[in-house]
Amino acid sequence: MTDRGPRDERPLRPDGGVPSPRRRRAADPWSLAIGALGAVLLGAGVTLAILGAAGVFKEPAPPTTPPPPTVTAPPPAEPPPTLSEQVTVADVARRVIPSTVYVEAAGLFRRGGGSGVVYGGDGYILTNHHVIAGTSQVHVTFSDGAQFPAQVVGSDQVTDLAVLLTARSDVAPIDLGESDGLAIGESAVAVGNPLGDLGGPTVTAGIVSALNRSLHSAPGGALYGLVQTDAPISPGSSGGALVDAEARLIGITTAIALSEIGPEGMGFAIPIDMAVGVAADLIETGEVAHARLGVSGATIWAAERGAEYPVGIQVKSTSAESAYEGSGGRVNDVIVEFAGVEVATNDELLAILRRRRSGDVVEVRILREDHERVLNVKLGSLK
Repeated sequence: MTDRGPRDERPLRPDGGVPSPRRRRAADPWSLAIGALGAVLLGAGVTLAILGAAGVFKEPAPPTTPPPPTVTAPPPAEPPPTLSEQVTVADVARRVIPSTVYVEAAGLFRRGGGSGVVYGGDGYILTNHHVIAGTSQVHVTFSDGAQFPAQVVGSDQVTDLAVLLTARSDVAPIDLGESDGLAIGESAVAVGNPLGDLGGPTVTAGIVSALNRSLHSAPGGALYGLVQTDAPISPGSSGGALVDAEARLIGITTAIALSEIGPEGMGFAIPIDMAVGVAADLIETGEVAHARLGVSGATIWAAERGAEYPVGIQVKSTSAESAYEGSGGRVNDVIVEFAGVEVATNDELLAILRRRRSGDVVEVRILREDHERVLNVKLGSLK
């Protein structure tokens, strides 16, 4: 059989002829465009894949935020010692409590008590005049519970101070400080024995609130030059210790401010510089030779820029045998300095006068008829 080659399977035309070859349909322009775009994208994808594998298009890691730098505040300047640093209230209490006593006083018409401070190593006790005034029997109870009868060496109503003496020899005298160098705002601790034998001394802490205060309603009369504190002081703590941050005595507590609702958070103490002088006189002679200027004065005020300021003490009158008048002073003089200290108010003058003694000679600077003068005044006696 002869090989006829590939068989043409095209259908026959009805007329028996062979149909002509099929003509290709014209390409759709949209199809061409889509095809071309697909080719481009396919090629780009391949390219990116290759470049990505090579690390060319590797996305960089996001930057990390560094932690904030460590900063420290500069060291503070060295402040003066306070109760919260080198010394605590507990430290002060341990040192002062053995020097604090309870004073019990009794008489025919009065019985009471207060506090006291061991003064020196000879058995002397400092307390308030009003604690023992009007009584005949006094007993002192020390912080260890030991009770001793006490002798009243001397008592001074003008400064509300008294000195007692016991026979106890193994006492713990308190350390003495200074009141003239005190600053408002520095630490202060009050130690007293308001409850007597019930529990021993009481300790309260605060600050020095003010200086050179006057108290015209004190138990024994007007007091001048007092230290004010916000350390709570109860009535039974009268005669106790007001100490600084180093447990040194800066005052003898004497009074508290009261209102209709109770204590006002203001306590007052006799400054130790005044108390030491009074105690020395009482121990030596049993009394204090208080000085007297011999004038009746009043604070005067000067006006400046719409305000008024105290500027001195105008002499309103002089008393019989006035030390001031005897030294050349006159009525209407204005005292502006006394014993080297400038004074602007009558209370300031009296506070300084309480520290002087009769017979002392002091310089008094005055204004008289717009001229300044200095008088040398030999002080008289308050008796």
